[in-house]
Amino acid sequence: MTIDASSMSSEPGPPRLRFGRASQAGSDPCSVQWELRRNCSLTPRQMLGFYLGLSGISLGIAGIFWWLGATLVMPFAWLEVLAVGVALLVHARHVTDRESIWLQGGLLTVERASGARTERCEFCTEWVRVESMSRDGSLIELCERGRKVRVGRFVRPELRRQLADEMRWVLRRHEAVQGLVPGSA
Repeated sequence: MTIDASSMSSEPGPPRLRFGRASQAGSDPCSVQWELRRNCSLTPRQMLGFYLGLSGISLGIAGIFWWLGATLVMPFAWLEVLAVGVALLVHARHVTDRESIWLQGGLLTVERASGARTERCEFCTEWVRVESMSRDGSLIELCERGRKVRVGRFVRPELRRQLADEMRWVLRRHEAVQGLVPGSA
């Protein structure tokens, strides 16, 4: 199901958010959160199991060759295991990369995490603009009084325009989003 700005405003009931999640806690105002994460097919535990299995097979084969008299195979097998381990470690540093965007009250907060570095930026919702960089699926730019943040790295390029449309819709109709919260009237 695709949502664009025109279908959001013409539907009789509240639309569903495709990328965001609306919530409300007690008497606090309604908030919307977009959690954009890297698509990882393996969990860290599965990655460790893969690495240990690969290392065991490689060192087992090298051990057979070492036992048969080819002693130089073992150092190269250890070098291979070390290189694969370093590559997986570098990959693992970015498994938890994410972009979190919260809209609560009059504040839009963007938090981007890449490796060990986290950046946080806050915008006033009255002044923020959501701009698609171009029509080719480039990143989405959030602008306010000269400050700019680009988001959408973890969304497929063909879906970034829909994300930008959804963010624009929610920013324009923040009060109407309260109807999207489960259990609210």
